[in-house]
Amino acid sequence: MASPVTLKSVASQAGVSYQTVSKVLNGQIQVAPETRERILKAADELGYRPNQIARNMRAQRSHMIGYSWLPNSPDQINQILDQFLSSMVDEAEAAGYHLLPFPFRSGHVDDYRELINTGRVDGFVISSVEYDDPRVSFLMERKFPFVAFGRSNPGWNFPYVDVDGAEGFRQATKYLIDRGIRRIGVLAWPDDSRVGNDRMAGFFEAMKTAGLDVNPKWIERGEGTFEFGYLASLRLLDLPAANRPKAILAMSDAMAIGGIRAARESRLDVGRDIAIIGFDDAPMSQYLFPALTTVRQPIREAGRKCVEILVSLMKGEEPAEQHVLLPPSLITRSSA
Repeated sequence: MASPVTLKSVASQAGVSYQTVSKVLNGQIQVAPETRERILKAADELGYRPNQIARNMRAQRSHMIGYSWLPNSPDQINQILDQFLSSMVDEAEAAGYHLLPFPFRSGHVDDYRELINTGRVDGFVISSVEYDDPRVSFLMERKFPFVAFGRSNPGWNFPYVDVDGAEGFRQATKYLIDRGIRRIGVLAWPDDSRVGNDRMAGFFEAMKTAGLDVNPKWIERGEGTFEFGYLASLRLLDLPAANRPKAILAMSDAMAIGGIRAARESRLDVGRDIAIIGFDDAPMSQYLFPALTTVRQPIREAGRKCVEILVSLMKGEEPAEQHVLLPPSLITRSSA
């Protein structure tokens, strides 16, 4: 059997002292980027893995929280992500931790494995969670502290904080129905979207409660972008006046803004001829013309709660809550 790779082996290959290797791999010191890269490369090439039992006995902590999300395309600004991130930073710093953000490469858990094995983080917050999320199954298997912003498969039991998207869409749909609108179109995400399906469940429930049929031709599915919202809304509004929706409910503010542009190009008065509702309440929503009616997510509270639960888990304590579902609220403005 081959002898285990030691810190001294890594140090020899990297050309530094073994004390430096130990402190870099445990996140205890900052070194020049090229030195750090040389150490990590040597550790990877040699297959070095720290002695987990010894590390636990020394009770070493990095006081770092890893945070991963699925990035948008570079030309899209995600103001909701910015709010979520800033609230986590504030809560983490108050608890004596720092945040290490890194993007989630869809389908891969290599970054998580490496961060755990090298002791660079004490726990994770993950977002952009979907069905069969490999991060959730991997971290559950490793029994490593983590909290998800979002749910995954119904049978998986793990700590999460989520916004009740079904309730948000139920509120928005009921609001339109209470205003006498019966023909409601939806700009939805693809049907393999866990978040999208949650929101659609609220729409279907509100329509059923009101005794209204859902016209499948009025449901457009695609990416949550301005471009999709614009093109999908043009298709809906191009229908004969007697057969087109009187309202459009969108799964994001960006999609709803695309709908507003399509309505204007169709010579419709938004708020009078057609009602449009978004989801998120991004900061820009109130400054549009007309101002956008939208479902507000308690996003700062979600970020705070994720870190609060994770800190308890990292300390080996039982959190007061492990499954938190936050209620959204409908913000009514001129577009509806």
